[in-house]
Amino acid sequence: MTAPFTHLDRRGVVLGVGAYVTWGLFPAFWPLLDPAAPIEVLAHRILWTLVLMAAVLSLLHRWSDLRGLALRHWLTVTTAAVCIAVNWGVFIYGVAIGHVVEIALGYYMSPLVSVLLGVLVLHERPRALEWVALGVATSAVLIISVSNGSPPWLGLALAVSFGVYGLLKKAVPLSSAAGLTAEGVVLGPIAAVLIVVLQIGGTGTLVNHGAWHIVLLMAAGPVTALPLVLYGAAARRIPLTTLGTLMYLTPTLQFLWGVLVVGEAMPAVRWAGFALVWVALAILTVDLVRAARADRGGLTGRQPVRSTT
Repeated sequence: MTAPFTHLDRRGVVLGVGAYVTWGLFPAFWPLLDPAAPIEVLAHRILWTLVLMAAVLSLLHRWSDLRGLALRHWLTVTTAAVCIAVNWGVFIYGVAIGHVVEIALGYYMSPLVSVLLGVLVLHERPRALEWVALGVATSAVLIISVSNGSPPWLGLALAVSFGVYGLLKKAVPLSSAAGLTAEGVVLGPIAAVLIVVLQIGGTGTLVNHGAWHIVLLMAAGPVTALPLVLYGAAARRIPLTTLGTLMYLTPTLQFLWGVLVVGEAMPAVRWAGFALVWVALAILTVDLVRAARADRGGLTGRQPVRSTT
């Protein structure tokens, strides 16, 4: 538990904004790795994130955290690693095929999915406004499904994988750095083998497109880790209610990128669906702030989960 925040730390807000803006600009980075296919980009993201986090954990002398982890916790880490790999893979694929707006929808829905998972898995009792927010969000998904001609599967996959990942992370007694490293330990060898197989098979791009392409592929590690570092620093300085509100910067920037840069179509029905999502999030945010104030600045129940796009 942390002590209540008596004032808003401006540096903490800047750090939080930096984290969420970085995540929000991810759709601008992954296309730079063309002509690498999404599966190869995912493999490099996993591998180079592991390399970087392994170096960080060595500098912090915290490998003992992983060596002392119980088998049941390693099983949870493995499941969480699969969830985050799915999340990253769907995100990269969605950017590659020009469905950035649907990606944004997924991350708008993530806090609502966290509430739903709290009800279904943790048997939490939602407050009245949380039920209202879930109902409005469900209506939004139905409207967007009508607009698309099918459910927004990419967005739903992102929201669910992200929500389950956050739920699993709560069950593992590791810091953010150690947890990300542990997930890399699980997935890294698979990613390395995949990169080698793709290269031998002639579909890999690591060594055929110049030094700059190699640098960009390796940069997937730092690009993944940087916002996590900023987020961790922000979380120690400002209330989770503030972080939870700042979180909406990420899907908003992604949404704007999809509409203004990629030029994705936004028919009236789709706008209506997104409007309902924003209404649901506004209701959820108001409820969260009210609950925090009632608890004299401390949060009870669910906490906002960081983005891991």
